[in-house]
Amino acid sequence: MTPNPVSSPRRPAPTALGHAVLAVLMALGSAGAQAQNLVELFEAARGFDASYLSARSQYEADLARAEQSRAGLLPQAGLGAGANWAHVDTAGMGSSRNVNTQNITLSASQPLYRPANRLLFEQGQLSLDVARAQLEAAEQDLVIRTTAAYFDVLAAVDTLAFVQAQKTAVGEQLAAAKRNFEVGTSTITDQREAQARFDLVLAQEIAAENDLRVKRLALDQLVGKTGVAPKPLAAPVALPSVQPADPQTWVTLAETTHPTVLQATRGLEIAELETRRAEAGHKPTLDLVGQYEVARGPSTFMPTAGNVRTNTASVGVQFNLPLFAGYAIQNRVKETLALEEKARTDLEAARRGVAQATRTAYFGVISGLGQVKALEAAEASSQSALEANQLGYQVGVRINIDVLNAQSQLFQTKRDLAQARYNVLLGQLRLKQASGQLKPEDLQAVNALLAR
Repeated sequence: MTPNPVSSPRRPAPTALGHAVLAVLMALGSAGAQAQNLVELFEAARGFDASYLSARSQYEADLARAEQSRAGLLPQAGLGAGANWAHVDTAGMGSSRNVNTQNITLSASQPLYRPANRLLFEQGQLSLDVARAQLEAAEQDLVIRTTAAYFDVLAAVDTLAFVQAQKTAVGEQLAAAKRNFEVGTSTITDQREAQARFDLVLAQEIAAENDLRVKRLALDQLVGKTGVAPKPLAAPVALPSVQPADPQTWVTLAETTHPTVLQATRGLEIAELETRRAEAGHKPTLDLVGQYEVARGPSTFMPTAGNVRTNTASVGVQFNLPLFAGYAIQNRVKETLALEEKARTDLEAARRGVAQATRTAYFGVISGLGQVKALEAAEASSQSALEANQLGYQVGVRINIDVLNAQSQLFQTKRDLAQARYNVLLGQLRLKQASGQLKPEDLQAVNALLAR
């Protein structure tokens, strides 16, 4: 049976969508002025996130450890003291006595020629670059995690809004199908199809509400706040293009500035210095040494009796030349040469991995921008298709399921479009991370796209 036009007008789905989106956004920002932008939440995460704070503490520890290598070039001084009590019984002479001695010694040394110590100091300075690179990588990771959690909440908000808008539209279609069946202008099939779609949307709404709750909890945990309300993207959304628009330029930047490549580069340099340190085991060492001792004890010269005090001062140089150490030095050199080759291979692997990740991130952003344009066109087409099906349903050339399918396609397209926009913005940050260019200041550009 072909349904006849319905006399009662129905509200179009776009109006329902607009009200639903507005309702969800108002609920999310119910705290009013308490809504936060991306930069504010990142600053909160930087002072709360355990992983980043751990990396910062490790950086401070690495700084202190690097400074320890300077000790091998600086003077060393020590103070020692001792006291002894002895009872001396001389056999055959019938004499015995108590002997008490005390001494205090101040000693100092200054390395004059210790090549291994100098190389250790140079290694310590290189390790500072490694520590800074590790902290920079942790900061970049925090930028990405904060942005991902921020957009996850916005995407969950959009999904819930679209589901609720679809529920409103399907509810209106269900009410129309019931009225048409009651007046005999449609079959029970239309009503049951609308009822089945309405029940499905209800289940989707429950899932969307739970997903939003989980995503908001994850963001709260990251930034150390409760009830965080991220600001949505301002409409209309104008996504920035990729600059420079050449993947090789991004790869070239990554090969010189990426924290992973920098760590591997310094690792190779440290390994080369370690080989030179091992070879320095064959070289002599020369130290300037000095000592001042005050001792008190019984005199060893006759006829002086009793205890005497002796002050002794000395200064000189101490030379040491290794002759044979059981082949320990030779085998140590072989070990460091192998480790040096390993570090060289690790550097090449790091460069290749960073280059591959950079290209992947670049083409991911380009693909995302293309998807956004395609989905924007699909949104307009789906809107036109829905309006055509609604009109066709009213004039009797379309059935209820056609309208329901058109509604579902429109809302699915809108949801995919919103998610694609978030993916592009996050992907641009990931591209900068992959090339080693990501800074917290880059969040300002994303922040400018948010609602005020």
